[in-house]
Amino acid sequence: MERDKRIKIWVLWACLWPSSIYLLYRSLDPPLQVNIWEIGAFVILASIVALFPLRIGDNPVFFTHGIAFAAFLQYGLFVEIIISQVSLLFLLLKVRVDRTSSHRIPINFLMFLAISVLSAQVYYALGGEHAGEAVSSITDAIPIITYALSQIVLNQLSLKIITKIIYKQKIVWWDSGFVWDIATAGIVLPVGFVLYIVFLEFGISAMFFVGIPFIFISGMLMLFHNSNEINSYLKRTSKIGHELTGKLGVKDVLDLFVDRLSELLPLDYIYVYDVLSENQLKLIRFFDRSGVMNFSEVQMNRGEGVSRATWKKSGSFHYKKRAEWKHMTNSSTPENAESVLSVPVERNNEIVGIITIYSKKKRAFVQFQFMILRILSNYLGVAIDNARHYEQRKEESERCPLTGLYNYRYFENYLQDLFLQWETDDIKKPIALILLDIDHFKQVNDTYGHESGNEILCLLSERLRMVLSNRGVLARYGGEEFVILLPGYAAGQSINLAEEIKHAISSEPFYSHDHILRWEKVQEINVTASIGVAVYPDDCEEPLELIRHADRAMYVGAKQQGRNKVANYSQMNTNVQ
Repeated sequence: MERDKRIKIWVLWACLWPSSIYLLYRSLDPPLQVNIWEIGAFVILASIVALFPLRIGDNPVFFTHGIAFAAFLQYGLFVEIIISQVSLLFLLLKVRVDRTSSHRIPINFLMFLAISVLSAQVYYALGGEHAGEAVSSITDAIPIITYALSQIVLNQLSLKIITKIIYKQKIVWWDSGFVWDIATAGIVLPVGFVLYIVFLEFGISAMFFVGIPFIFISGMLMLFHNSNEINSYLKRTSKIGHELTGKLGVKDVLDLFVDRLSELLPLDYIYVYDVLSENQLKLIRFFDRSGVMNFSEVQMNRGEGVSRATWKKSGSFHYKKRAEWKHMTNSSTPENAESVLSVPVERNNEIVGIITIYSKKKRAFVQFQFMILRILSNYLGVAIDNARHYEQRKEESERCPLTGLYNYRYFENYLQDLFLQWETDDIKKPIALILLDIDHFKQVNDTYGHESGNEILCLLSERLRMVLSNRGVLARYGGEEFVILLPGYAAGQSINLAEEIKHAISSEPFYSHDHILRWEKVQEINVTASIGVAVYPDDCEEPLELIRHADRAMYVGAKQQGRNKVANYSQMNTNVQ
């Protein structure tokens, strides 16, 4: 939150809170004859219970409202306010609100004050009393139960209003905080009522009979919640690990990892480094939740900065505030970062990368989240290794082992995908296909040998690459046939390119070293090609039709017309008609 906004909230608190406490004291006229030791016992018990909160997002849930409930029934509104406000102070000390979140202090004090006053008004409106009169008849259950329910409703309503007005966030009425508030209230408020009943009978001794068990209940609820939260994180972590084991390339693995990690942990920045050599790290993925920072490329030497220290010492680091690691900042470090987790990515007992995450908040990460990040780093190390093997196998399955060009399987799949994509696009662009076949290639094999024929295929592949540059997709379709797919190319453009290819093939001879002729002199071999061109949607409606029509143009329009020619399917059909 902006500094000006925080100052305004503190000013509002300074204007409202002290005066409200004073006016409530004067108007409620709390009995001065109450036993200060009894009030002190309630305050101490509530303050101890406040040290066992449940951490649910940014809103901790704590159980002092059960003790404040007992104090309200016994002493009235003002004493309940004192107990609630003091226990709230202990809660805020426990969660260690930092400077950037300091506005939460006045907000919470004002919110709890308003809840106390409004729920008390509901109680009094229904005829509620205090001390022994609060449970003098069965009808007294109505104001007591209504008071307890109004506290829950007002607490949730206040949180939603603050979320909307102060933080400008979308209101989610049914979330984990609401569920835990209802669930814990169902335990804590009845215990608070028991505390009140026992106090009526035994006085301050009730703090031992009920108060100490109350503390244990708070501690057990906190442990249960923490255990449940850890289990939830472990399940989500396991799911991420399972997702990373899919058939993904390295880029997809890194994208998925960063996306899932940003959803899992309360972070603002993610840095993923790759180990280039014994002395260098390279930033391969960066995430900034605000979208302000961006790095095209970062390389760092070993032993400098948080990430480099993690690499150098082969260990993991957890820093709770900037003062602990500010001596390791560099040009790529976020200026507003406070909490840091940094872990190595290991594979086969070797560090292959570093993951470092930052949060703008102090103490943003708890210990089990540190453990979660270490588990995820292991998943990432294995996933990247598997992805590289997958890419290698995929590359081998899609490439012609002789020429290094794409093979027919890859080409046909690519063509199918391209047609599906074209169907969803609003603007329909043409797709041209050039199919070429080497003329009299059998004679080359018969005269110079198959090794020489393979040499010609490889040299032709290189020549085609040079002519095409980055235009289109080039593949060896089979034998001495090559195919070129040109998305966005119209008939005229594709025919011009086909003529350029024909000229590049026929204008210069190919030189063969691996021929079978008796003399060892390098042989010059002149090669020509017949080329067919077809264009979607002018010449066809289906992907395989495009191949067949280009093949027909090549065979009928070029081969049968004397070879070393370019034939256009549309023009060929026109001539035939």
